[in-house]
Amino acid sequence: MQKKWMIAFSLMLTLMMGTLVGGGYSAYAASGVVLYTPYTNISVTPGESISYSVDVLNNTSDVQNVALSLEGVPKEWKAELTSGGWAIKQIGVKPDSEQNLNLQIDVPLAVEKGTYNFTLKANGHSSLPLSINVTEQGTYKTELTTEQPNLQGDASSAFDYTLTLKNRTANDQQYALSGAAPRGWTVSFLSGGQSVTSVEVAANSTADINVSVKPPAEVKEGSYKIPVKAATNSTSAEAELEAVITGTYGLKLTTPSGLLSTDITAGKEKKLELQVTNTGTAVLKDIELSPTTPVDWEVTFDEDKIASLEPGQSANVTATVKADDKSISGDYQLDLHAKTPESNSSVQFRMTVKTSMLWGWIGVLIIAGVIGGMFYIFRKYGRR
Repeated sequence: MQKKWMIAFSLMLTLMMGTLVGGGYSAYAASGVVLYTPYTNISVTPGESISYSVDVLNNTSDVQNVALSLEGVPKEWKAELTSGGWAIKQIGVKPDSEQNLNLQIDVPLAVEKGTYNFTLKANGHSSLPLSINVTEQGTYKTELTTEQPNLQGDASSAFDYTLTLKNRTANDQQYALSGAAPRGWTVSFLSGGQSVTSVEVAANSTADINVSVKPPAEVKEGSYKIPVKAATNSTSAEAELEAVITGTYGLKLTTPSGLLSTDITAGKEKKLELQVTNTGTAVLKDIELSPTTPVDWEVTFDEDKIASLEPGQSANVTATVKADDKSISGDYQLDLHAKTPESNSSVQFRMTVKTSMLWGWIGVLIIAGVIGGMFYIFRKYGRR
């Protein structure tokens, strides 16, 4: 019985020693020539190129001629190993030394989103597993996109959009730019601060394009679509912009009768009836009234601010004008203004000044006094 246990123990010890020896040999073999790169899992977009810097470490005491190979690279992808400016398939490494090589991987434009795994092998020595995460679905075409396709404003606004033109083809492209706005609208393109009708985009590159859209003066409220296009002979892309017109702003200041001239007596007051009309299609708020007067004249309004005026509605305002008491007879110009941040209107009045009747009678009396005095002197001293 004891002999059987001794035999069993010897067999177990032999197996353990074999395992240890084999394990040590595998570890030594694995650590003899090692491939190393710090970035083994990289995320990219379609069409990008990845350049791995790989060190080949020779931990042995002999020169190693290491044969290199790639496994698992998709057929449509391009991969190349280079060192010292040469394409290589094998590299020699001195004892206890290292050599550097470059692994270039070109991700194609037409590629599915997902994770791609492949392996760089030092044949007979070690392997370097690598992963590339393609973060979006690839396309072999042109893309024209904008983050803000919808803008809102009044009829006097200029609608400015920013587009991104992506050339996802393998060649440089010269794109012609065009817009199909409604009749009367103007569409202009700018790139690099310059007005352009075309733009060149390198292969697998992007360009930012500014689009300025201006509606006609009499445009009605509503939503308007503006298709824009970037095209070459072989590829094209379109984007649809939208301009929402909130209304037009218009303001008119006049009189109810349309009469813009009157007379006034120096030093006296005159009341002018004014009419403020909203001629647009949007509500006008905080309409302010103000005058531009001759020197030392005064103008006051019974209501110098109109809080709100609906489209098509009018408001009547009375302006009280006081002419300077030193004003001489003649015509004077009086300007009255109505304005909001969105619109304004002005009207000119011709004010004809007449002097006071009192001064007329005083003048008559002075003249009569002078004549009377001359008559008295003539009678008294004329006989002598």
